[in-house]
Amino acid sequence: MKGFRLIDLYAGIGGIRLGFGQAFGNSARFVFSNEINKNCCATYEANFGKNPSGDITKIRTSDIPDFDILLAGFPCQAFSIAGKQNGFADIRGTHFFEIARIIRDKKPLAFLLENVKHFQNHDKGRTFSTVKKTIEDDLGYTFYYSTLNAADFGLAQKRQRVFMVGFRDPISFEFPKPMVRLTEGPCVRTILENDVEGHFFLSQKYLDTLKKHRKRHEEKNHGFGYVVLDKDGLANTLVLGGMGTERNLISDKDSLRKSGRTDANSEAIRSLTPREALRLQGFPESFKIVVPKTSMFDQAANSVPVPVVKVVAFQMLKALKEKKPAPTMMPYIK
Repeated sequence: MKGFRLIDLYAGIGGIRLGFGQAFGNSARFVFSNEINKNCCATYEANFGKNPSGDITKIRTSDIPDFDILLAGFPCQAFSIAGKQNGFADIRGTHFFEIARIIRDKKPLAFLLENVKHFQNHDKGRTFSTVKKTIEDDLGYTFYYSTLNAADFGLAQKRQRVFMVGFRDPISFEFPKPMVRLTEGPCVRTILENDVEGHFFLSQKYLDTLKKHRKRHEEKNHGFGYVVLDKDGLANTLVLGGMGTERNLISDKDSLRKSGRTDANSEAIRSLTPREALRLQGFPESFKIVVPKTSMFDQAANSVPVPVVKVVAFQMLKALKEKKPAPTMMPYIK
């Protein structure tokens, strides 16, 4: 086989595409992508030269070009522990069945799906059992899954995600082993920008509000509240919204002094910049930012750890080339 045709569903800003492109090199040719968020589409087009198609629920399978590998980081809000956890009862949770529709109709060689760690445990495991049964029994694919932590693959972020890999033929596949220990990999200090603009710094009033909020939860023995990161440690998982910024704050007196901002908090505490968020996800410095900063931070937080995708893609490429028979029973790989 000279190359592989890939499609990129629920593409976001293209993190999964980027990881596969790095792993497959010239043997990968992307023939289709979809994304419904207009700001994400703008970022995707700026970096990949293609504006993704829209709502996949309105796209017929016959309108999707033939392909060999399906990639999909399908919506996670319905399964996230930070959300309402409605799962398949949430309209976003039904998007898995759109993926299943396309796999059933197109019968690709392989696929990669990605979602939050909690996806496996949602509804006491029944949601994941439905996915597994659909893939193995209804679609007839060999199915592998594992939870991988970005910090084990060279990123300065604690981020666990479940990766699901399937093959049309019963071939053997192994997920990559951790490449670095948590104490040996990069730390927050390595992703920080110099001379950060003043508007990233919290006002004293806002910081005082955060302190009161954390104190209330501490009195109730809750673990909620803002976090100022240890620069020699790891960042917490990037997530959307206020929690995503407030649990990944930085003390940066040098930048505050240079910025000239006079109404910022006296402790020089600021939020991460979009570029720092992209670095925590393993995006290259050449990745273009073409949308407002708040939107770009959310896009980065909602994306995938690119180096993790890359090593999983390497393993998939190896499996497709070697085509070793799969074991009779599929083991659970923790």
